Amino acid sequence: MENGPSRTAMIAAASRAAHLIVDREPHLFRDTVAGALLGERADELIGYHRRFGDHPVLSGTRSQVNARSHYTEARLEDGFGQYVILGAGLDTFAYRSPLAGRVAVFEVDHPTTQEWKRELLDAAGIDAATAEFVGVDFERDDLAAELSAHGFDRDKPALVSWLGVSMYLTEAAISATLTTLSGFAPGTELVMEYAIAPELRDESGRVYAEFALNATAGQGEPFLSFFSPEDLTALLDRHGFTVADHVSQREAVDAALWQRDDGLRPADFCRLVRAHNSGRTRI
Repeated sequence: MENGPSRTAMIAAASRAAHLIVDREPHLFRDTVAGALLGERADELIGYHRRFGDHPVLSGTRSQVNARSHYTEARLEDGFGQYVILGAGLDTFAYRSPLAGRVAVFEVDHPTTQEWKRELLDAAGIDAATAEFVGVDFERDDLAAELSAHGFDRDKPALVSWLGVSMYLTEAAISATLTTLSGFAPGTELVMEYAIAPELRDESGRVYAEFALNATAGQGEPFLSFFSPEDLTALLDRHGFTVADHVSQREAVDAALWQRDDGLRPADFCRLVRAHNSGRTRI
């Protein structure tokens, strides 16, 4: 982000916005704010999906970001009073969901990314007061301390969303963040997206990876970590998290939503893991 606006944040937001335009009902997820947040870039970024929407990278990204958002936000229905979004980027939950009125939302990202997002919100006439912006440079700042300084209560369970981030980090960096999260209240739930090991991909995942890995590397954001479910379960266990589910794209939404007459299909390339903090860190 220090070299300009986050491309991955814009791509994810454009894919959520384009889903409602390019893909037919039933929609996997309805982000009605992402297009407005993209501002003057909206026509350009959504236009790629209009013109080339069946390309494996574009259709695959729409499937990925909308399925993961559907699954993660549905977890808030379990009554969590705090929602921490790690690597929030251009996430729009706080500006469109009726749940935002009863859930304290903490958007965590690099301070320069958040400054850029505030400018986009202001330009779109969107009130930013529904979220706490927690600016964190993960190489220098204490995540737990910064959250507490913004009103986060570490004695109460939270839902922690960590989507579209871990694959760009080393395992050591992932472990460092999990160490911090292990200090949150027991009952805290983590939903983390991860890239699966190459041998586990299905054919759609293999095709998506062939294009996507080269594209992200070419943009200076290469994938750095891949996990099998078993290895990630072991890593989470060492940090005091008990895994409840590993969830593929196909499993992240109701099966009926994949009964489609357009080109949108799930790909097994990234999965979600849902885990609970048991308060028994072993590291």
